Amino acid sequence: MKAAIAYYSQHHGNTKKLLDAISKEFEDIKLINVVECKEADLSDYDIIGFASGTYGGEFSKAVLEFARNNLPSKKRVFLINTYGLKGAYKKEMERIIADKSCQLLGTYGCRGFVTVGPFKLIGGMAKGHPDERDINGAIEFFRKIIQN
Repeated sequence: MKAAIAYYSQHHGNTKKLLDAISKEFEDIKLINVVECKEADLSDYDIIGFASGTYGGEFSKAVLEFARNNLPSKKRVFLINTYGLKGAYKKEMERIIADKSCQLLGTYGCRGFVTVGPFKLIGGMAKGHPDERDINGAIEFFRKIIQN
């Protein structure tokens, strides 16, 4: 199974920690940093993932733009997200997936260390996350995605 994951992980590397663990466990995964790569032909991939921290209650703008411009229609898609506070964070991404007639296979989310806005004043939130349990959860999530 050929998989690609387009991601944004700039501040503390929370999301990249999850993706590095997944790519270490499973071969043949292409990780695409959307800051470095704005265009990619994803048509040959069996499943496509999008991964990001939460920014203003949504996936990063860079991931959303990458998905709008590069996601082929009728693909199987999954999402991975890290956040400081749990909440609704994927509405725009789900809209893009639906507009492209793609199938959303599932979403994995976990806490990630955050120091933006008011959290900076208190030394950050969710220190130590993603932790080993979060990382193992991401690996198991991906295992289930590719087995189905």
